[in-house]
Amino acid sequence: MKNTSLEYDKVIEKCRSLFVNKLQDYGCAWRILRLPSLTDQLYIKAQRIRSLQENEIRKIDEDETGEFIGIINYSIIALIQLELGVVDQPDLDVKRAVEMYNTKILETKSLMEAKNHDYGEAWREMRVSSLTDLILQKLLRVKQIEDNKGKTVVSEGITANYQDMLNYSVFALILMQFHQ
Repeated sequence: MKNTSLEYDKVIEKCRSLFVNKLQDYGCAWRILRLPSLTDQLYIKAQRIRSLQENEIRKIDEDETGEFIGIINYSIIALIQLELGVVDQPDLDVKRAVEMYNTKILETKSLMEAKNHDYGEAWREMRVSSLTDLILQKLLRVKQIEDNKGKTVVSEGITANYQDMLNYSVFALILMQFHQ
């Protein structure tokens, strides 16, 4: 599991770098996004990944990497929005946004390490396409929870689903490094 932790950190560093650069370009404009909007943005990215995986012809010469990075960063944004709520105007400076990003990553990585221990790194034997399908399934679950106004009977809730999507995306990026 030591390699997983290092690989995880390497993927997240790339994602964090993009997040910080976009913060410098756009500020925290994302603070106005409601959770269903973020869920829909994540859904679009996951559907694009699935389309790239299934279609032999690509009209844009890109692989899934950028979309998985987007899922990671938008999942973190969603976790921040869950904690802080939605605002009418951006209210975070770059420093505070990065601090919150780092906190959400630490929480999500801790969850990954606990699950990874219990599951024995089974994800390493999975296909990237299966991870994509799991992300889409989680998104459909989140959409249903949102449609139910957050009420669940036995579900683990929205936070855990966003964290799982983030972790599945990290796993996919790690696996893609070995298959390129």
